[in-house]
Amino acid sequence: MQQDGFYSNGIQGGIAPVTVGMGFASKLKKTGGVSVVYIGDGTLGQGALYESLNIASKWELPVLFVNENNLFAQSTSQTQTMAGDINARAEAFGIKTYHSNTWEWSKLFENMKACVEEIRRTGKPAWHRVDTFRLMAHSKGDDNRPEEYVAPFREKDPINTLLREHGETPRWKALIAEIEHEIEEAVKAADAAPWGDCSEAASRNVHREGEYRWSRKTFEREKCVAGVRKGLEAGLADHDNLVIIGEDIESPYGGAFKCTQGLSTKWPERVRNTPISEHAISGMGNGLAMRGMIPVVEIMFGDFMTLCMDQWVNHAAKFRFMFNDKVRVPVIIRTPMGGKRGYAATHSQSIEKHFLGLPDTQVLCLHHRYSPAMLYKDLFRTVDRPTLVIENKLLYGQNISSEPPPGYDLLFTDETFPTARLRPELGGVGAADVTILAVGGAALDVEEAATRLFQEEEIVADVFMPTRLYPFDVGVLEQSLTETRKLLVVEEGQGFCGFGAEVIAQAAERFGSLGLACKRLSATPNPIPAARPLEAECLPGANHVVARAMEVVREFVH
Repeated sequence: MQQDGFYSNGIQGGIAPVTVGMGFASKLKKTGGVSVVYIGDGTLGQGALYESLNIASKWELPVLFVNENNLFAQSTSQTQTMAGDINARAEAFGIKTYHSNTWEWSKLFENMKACVEEIRRTGKPAWHRVDTFRLMAHSKGDDNRPEEYVAPFREKDPINTLLREHGETPRWKALIAEIEHEIEEAVKAADAAPWGDCSEAASRNVHREGEYRWSRKTFEREKCVAGVRKGLEAGLADHDNLVIIGEDIESPYGGAFKCTQGLSTKWPERVRNTPISEHAISGMGNGLAMRGMIPVVEIMFGDFMTLCMDQWVNHAAKFRFMFNDKVRVPVIIRTPMGGKRGYAATHSQSIEKHFLGLPDTQVLCLHHRYSPAMLYKDLFRTVDRPTLVIENKLLYGQNISSEPPPGYDLLFTDETFPTARLRPELGGVGAADVTILAVGGAALDVEEAATRLFQEEEIVADVFMPTRLYPFDVGVLEQSLTETRKLLVVEEGQGFCGFGAEVIAQAAERFGSLGLACKRLSATPNPIPAARPLEAECLPGANHVVARAMEVVREFVH
């Protein structure tokens, strides 16, 4: 639901960090606005709420938390689920609290007015507990409360009380008529409203008409981490609505991989350390984006993106559709993924496949053949939807260069986020033998393997490295596959239902008549070990790429 700045969602607690993000936007813009979030007592069991209370209090954000204390969460009594005092929860974060009920509505109005005035005066959050009672079922048929328990609340319900006392008065009848008229007008407006083209929004840029145009690009040779930092710094300088939040990103530490080092010194209000609260800070990013900001949320390790899943899947990806195309969520989440650094099972995964395929989102990835600074410049200029940027952590210390290896030409598509291609310079020898698509950091091993395949086996590889994983159009491979009819996709994540599976499925649909031979190379199906020799066996390396490429070439001879 959305009407004049009113937003709602069905995920308990999920809207709380979004509201905190809106409050942060109001503070940055100095609008004097107050962001209000309504939660039921059932939401008091959700961790996202407490992450939100903590940040709202610590950052002194103008947010009002209204707790509608219904005594029941769906069909479960509060006596079964809640320990301690409700207001004490907010007070523990240093937040001023208020307490009202719906049966003394004049006092409720006074307290609500006092809440808002206090927030406007101090700029700090407040908490207002409103005791009430839900008379009807939570949904259609989930009410098992005995009637003798509900009846006293029905008797003293404010609307029922007013009906008994004033229901036959001309003033009350006029009010009822006005309410009914407003409802009818709202229904008429909803019926007349244009429907958004969901199919267009969900699939835009997935399939491109016509051939891809390839050309060379040149950019400064530099370390990947320096390129990322340069891109973020340029974004802060060029866009006064850009803000970066994340854990340990301020100077002098500058993030676990030093990508934000020095930025907080120049922009202390817009580069902020956060608590270890991935759910909340990703939700804040959504709220900031909905208020006209360009939020960049750093998640320290890609493995921790699982804690952001609710905000990505159920909020960021849905709001445009839920609110009839009247809102955009241009939130940017950037995070390092990948192994080969001995960080073990919970700090080495490549889990990007879990974030692919959600309507009107995009997932980008860095590789060593395209400038991070250029990618971020274009992203900040064009971002109009939730965007996840994957920065393989092995790349940070690598040189990013537009100089191709001997025997290859480095070309790029004419897209905003281009696919790079190491096209072999065949000199009239003939077509390449195999098309290889490499994801992110795996491109380092694929490039080494391509050189070895030629030198050791006289197998010529045509190598592709996309910077956008979703949406992805397999048409970018059409020219190459027409020549080789053999495809190998290399990724560091798990293969089952992975990016490689999607690429091969698209290729089969689009180019099945070519009689394609396809193989995948991915991580072995087990958690990633800390021991470096074992890790090397689990994750694709140059040796694995050489072996699998030889399989696809030799097993499928046309």
